[in-house]
Amino acid sequence: MSHNSFGHLFRVTTWGESHGPAIGGVVDGCPPLLTLSEADIQPWLDRRRPGQSKFTTQRQEPDQVRILSGVFEGQTTGTPIALQIENVDQRSKDYGEIARSFRPGHADITYDLKYGIRDYRGGGRSSARETAMRVAAGAVARKLLPGVTIRGALVQMGPHRIDRHQWDWAAVDENPFFCPDRQAAVLWEGYLSAIRKSGSSCGAVIEVVAEGVSPGLGAPIYGKLDADIAAAFMSINAVKGVEIGEGFAAASLSGEENADELRMQDGQARFLSNHAGGILGGIATGQPIVARFAVKPTSSILAPRQSVNQAGQDVDLVTKGRHDPCVGIRAVSVGEAMLACVLADHLLRHRAQNPHAPTGLTFPHN
Repeated sequence: MSHNSFGHLFRVTTWGESHGPAIGGVVDGCPPLLTLSEADIQPWLDRRRPGQSKFTTQRQEPDQVRILSGVFEGQTTGTPIALQIENVDQRSKDYGEIARSFRPGHADITYDLKYGIRDYRGGGRSSARETAMRVAAGAVARKLLPGVTIRGALVQMGPHRIDRHQWDWAAVDENPFFCPDRQAAVLWEGYLSAIRKSGSSCGAVIEVVAEGVSPGLGAPIYGKLDADIAAAFMSINAVKGVEIGEGFAAASLSGEENADELRMQDGQARFLSNHAGGILGGIATGQPIVARFAVKPTSSILAPRQSVNQAGQDVDLVTKGRHDPCVGIRAVSVGEAMLACVLADHLLRHRAQNPHAPTGLTFPHN
């Protein structure tokens, strides 16, 4: 049981460490005859890659992806798609002082307790560096989802939330925070600049929306679409909470307020609201799927923190190196990718169980 794979029919396996020679992944179960090239994947990786602003880690990784298998003459062959990205800007010496000490808030101590060994260079396998492969896999998954739009945005940084009345998707690409509220983005710049200069960090909340998803994806009880979305988001580094639709806010609503009422329009049943976030009983309703996840503050900070070392001694640690003051910024593209992978997997599962059911989601060659 390696636990380095996720998905059922659209299955993704990742490999590699933060400071190893490369990271990679294998996408298995992708249908044949889909057009795919490195140029289809690279733009999504470019959105995630580090060093693009002063508000992210200054590690300079081009994240240039190579397709090693599974594609012939510009089309998928139905065989495993192997992807690789070389690591070119490792600075392992930054981690020499913590080789035998456990950084508070990191997975150092749990990896050591589980395996009896750990790669202390940048966290090894537990590093967010691994998520670049998820983004690459998500680019492949999007090829299975024509007509589906998946977009993510940062809706809270530290204690500062956006004004939802100011939401504009066009604003997301205009600032370094993927923020849909232009006024909030200005506030966040000053806030995060102060956080960064102090050597500290802050958390964030990311919202991901999938539009154009036809009803029927997902299955009752143990195959729920929202359960798989929650698991996918929780697998992202530093994520500590997930909610679908109203999420925890639903607890403060009345039954009348929370229920999504229906009316007939143009001969079809239409929902009048979307408190459920596009999923009822684990099955997609056809409305936009709305999900959010909370990312904790980056654990690597300059303030001394109390800890212990492998010799059982008390120590005070200062984590050096290049780190994101708000890791939630680059988690936006990772969240989009994970939602794409879950939807692609559920689409294949739905077609396998219900080959004649109209999903509205068809492959380009059909």
